[in-house]
Amino acid sequence: MPYDRTVTVEAPFQQVQQDVRNALGDQGFGILTEIDVQATLKAKLDHDMEPYLILGACNPPLAHRALEVDRSIGLLLPCNVVVRADGEKVIVQTVDPGTMVTLTGLDAMAPLAEEATRRLDAALAAVETAGRESPSGPA
Repeated sequence: MPYDRTVTVEAPFQQVQQDVRNALGDQGFGILTEIDVQATLKAKLDHDMEPYLILGACNPPLAHRALEVDRSIGLLLPCNVVVRADGEKVIVQTVDPGTMVTLTGLDAMAPLAEEATRRLDAALAAVETAGRESPSGPA
C-alpha cells in the first residue's frame, strides 16, 4: 500500500527546504519540529549521509477536527514532511493522508483526509514549480 506523496526537484537542498516551508505555510501548516537526520547521525554515530530533514508540520484546524473524530489519530496525522538529497536532486515526501482512513476504517476521517491531501498536494506542486523556476534548476 503506497503511503507517500512525493515530488523530486532539481534545485539546491537549502533552497528546496525553504520552498517547502513556504509552501506548507501557504497551505496553513506550521512547522512544529525539525530533525536534521544528517547532523544527528553524524553526532551520535559518526555516520555520514546525504542531507535529510524531517519537518513536523501541523495544520491546527485539520488536526483539531481529526482529534474530535478519534483521539488516537495523533499516531497517524500527516505531520512529517521529509526533504532529502538524492544526488543532484531533492526529494520531498509527505505521508498520504488517505492512510488515516484506510488504517482506522473511520469514514468520518475521509473528508479530513481529502482536505489534507488537497493542501499537501498544493504545497508539493508549489515546491515543484519553485524548483523549475530556480536559477540553478533546469532551463
